[in-house]
Amino acid sequence: MAEPASRMREVSYALAVRTALREEMLRDERVFLMGENIGIYGGVYGATRGLLQEFGPERVRDTPISEAAIAGMAIGAALAGMRPVAEIMYCDFLSLALDAIANNAAKLRYMSGGQLSVPLVVRTSAGGHGYGAQHSQSLENWVAHIPGLKVVMPGNCADARGLLKAAIRDPDPVVVIEHKALYQTRGAMPASETAEPIGVAKLLREVSPTRIAAARAAATLVSWSLMAEVCVEAAEELSAEDIEVEVLDLRTLLPLDIARILASVRKTGRLVVAQEAVAYAGFGGEVVAQVVERVGAELKAPPVRVGARFAPIPFGEPLERFVVPAKQEVIEAVLSSGTRA
Repeated sequence: MAEPASRMREVSYALAVRTALREEMLRDERVFLMGENIGIYGGVYGATRGLLQEFGPERVRDTPISEAAIAGMAIGAALAGMRPVAEIMYCDFLSLALDAIANNAAKLRYMSGGQLSVPLVVRTSAGGHGYGAQHSQSLENWVAHIPGLKVVMPGNCADARGLLKAAIRDPDPVVVIEHKALYQTRGAMPASETAEPIGVAKLLREVSPTRIAAARAAATLVSWSLMAEVCVEAAEELSAEDIEVEVLDLRTLLPLDIARILASVRKTGRLVVAQEAVAYAGFGGEVVAQVVERVGAELKAPPVRVGARFAPIPFGEPLERFVVPAKQEVIEAVLSSGTRA
């Protein structure tokens, strides 16, 4: 049940992340942080600011600039009974840590017959925000392809706190991908310390069956992270044209809440999946495939994908806007899904 508005407070996304880290460090002395510039500097986006002063260098550890070392040390600590939260500053640098994450963290429970667990959280940032080709990619598909991991992508302050808390408490490795353009945005965060369940999508915009029946057309928009709020804005504009759109924020890519996706698609008859990542071979294609395999005969039109152009992310803001999809591309995708009169 959603918390009443009177029990919510407005905070920045970065503060929501910091709140989750602090609460879990207070709750469980096994939780500690490690990463580049997370201590004295407070994190490149301020998400760990003040935690070194509160918890000390044993629990907030600045590391060398080596993602492979960060991942390897964090896995060792998790196997030894600790609850490490390892920060990889940009998801572009996951490539340097993936051997440890994919071949050790993700597989040790399976390879040990359940005797070992790796309660590890890997925090990283993704998305375009004027940082150029090597710091602006959305690479969630890399980790969502690996059995043994969980992958969450919180798109608002409440989820940034709640999903991170759930990830830290999870007995298995979780990759938490935060969009760098969200850190300074503000939103509502519950006063309570409730963790959000991993693997559960959320309807950001729900449309009643009665309204769908009366509208000129309807569609389901599936998205995650920053793009989910872009989809809500697109849906509001389309509503003015008598096109009703449900917006589903996946929040978790692995495991995928396919049941909620199917429930919405069965209501609307159309599916559009929007992601900031490159459309080619992106996670949106997996969503489309699973929907078509299960309810393809019930669709009124072929599904449509929205994603970035197949190109490196340019540094200049106008060029970045050209490559990364925005609200208008989402609107056009819904219209192209068979909702035009």
